[in-house]
Amino acid sequence: MDEFALIERLLAPLARHPGARRLADDGAVLASAAGMELAVTKDMMAAGVHFLPDDPADLVARKLLRCNLSDLAAMGARPVGYLLGLASDGARSAAWLESFAAGLGEDQRRYRLSLLGGDTVAVGGGRLTLSLTALGEVPAGRSLARDGARAGDLVAVSGSLGDAALGLMARRGALAALDGEDRQSLAERYLLPQPRLALGQALLSCAHAALDVSDGLVADAGRLAHRSGVALALRPADVPLSAPVRRALARAPELLATVLTGGDDYELLFAFAPRSLAAVMAAARRSATPVTVIGACREGAGVALEGPGSEALAGADGGWRHRL
Repeated sequence: MDEFALIERLLAPLARHPGARRLADDGAVLASAAGMELAVTKDMMAAGVHFLPDDPADLVARKLLRCNLSDLAAMGARPVGYLLGLASDGARSAAWLESFAAGLGEDQRRYRLSLLGGDTVAVGGGRLTLSLTALGEVPAGRSLARDGARAGDLVAVSGSLGDAALGLMARRGALAALDGEDRQSLAERYLLPQPRLALGQALLSCAHAALDVSDGLVADAGRLAHRSGVALALRPADVPLSAPVRRALARAPELLATVLTGGDDYELLFAFAPRSLAAVMAAARRSATPVTVIGACREGAGVALEGPGSEALAGADGGWRHRL
């Protein structure tokens, strides 16, 4: 399928925002609502790095979109639309492209946003590389960032951690000691993250700082600590774990290092004043998102793990980063 057929047949129907003009032009025109600011984020995914070559095309598309939505969630923004970049390896069948577009369409409906434009290229023999720029709206002057945490703040995380890292292991054939249902559950968390958009918007009134856990708890906590100029003291024993992760750790306790440093969970890590605890828990209930306090901010720098489980990181890598 050539690029013009791809745009006309599969992508133009996804451009539902009036400003996208059905992709007939090389750009879109947007206007923010009164009292709102535009929030913008961009992520890239490459085959063999962020997804496996045999991952279903529709799930690859949905993960690409959801990773960006997770960044919007960390800012407390409501999604509006996105720009798509697709650098094909020249080996994508029409069925693969149709499934990819169907995945985007499914999550567009779920999260109420529109394709606004983008670009496609093909590089024969190259690596399939995907890029997505998401746009959202957030009340002016109120967006969450990484630099607002203060000494004395509590630190909390949404959902559960470690599922995606162990899910990737399961997708690669590891964790054979777990039953099939647990391996499938973990693999699904790796394949399809859950952006915490409702929670992010609910936290605008009570959180000081936030980011999403995409590169691992320890690495991302370090980024929040660095940007805010504080130290984060985290308690591994309090990190929320799903039932499949707990069963995996019961069989192989050494996997705790992977749970604490593995990426792709896309949960929110955030800091807030102790007096706001009731408001945070109310936000969690309103957004139907579990929230767990796992530590606190202190004077100083860096990340310290305290109590049971802190020895798990001895000699372990602190999280994922690309080597350029």
